[in-house]
Amino acid sequence: MSSVFSGDETAPFFGFLDAAAALVFSCMGAAYGTAKSGVGVASMGVMRPELVMKSIVPVVMAGVLGIYGLIIAVIISTGINPKAKPYFLFDGYAHLSSGLACGLAGLAAGMAIGIVGDAGVRYTHTHIFSLPPFRGLSNAWEYAM
Repeated sequence: MSSVFSGDETAPFFGFLDAAAALVFSCMGAAYGTAKSGVGVASMGVMRPELVMKSIVPVVMAGVLGIYGLIIAVIISTGINPKAKPYFLFDGYAHLSSGLACGLAGLAAGMAIGIVGDAGVRYTHTHIFSLPPFRGLSNAWEYAM
């Protein structure tokens, strides 16, 4: 039986492994960031229920990371069509490295959003009214320090 496949036969394995890595690692980061910052939002809801909607931003930011991974996985998996054009090991390794880069960046960003989001929300609930009103970008650096 003859195959209509052109290129290296193991290359699509690496290409699809990359799509899976981008999706899995990005979703792991999104799940961790959502869970960790969600704990901060829950503690905010107990102490200051009127500020819950202002505190939901880290949860939304963490959830977007999974969507980024899904987009990259779809783009890469649609680019793997060995019947249309040759798909060589170089293409498989290039897709593998791009998927790992996207996935591991999503994982790191999710962990950072979770940790900083939790700490920021908890700080906000205790210090929201002690900050002076925002008077423009010239004073923003002064209040951040």
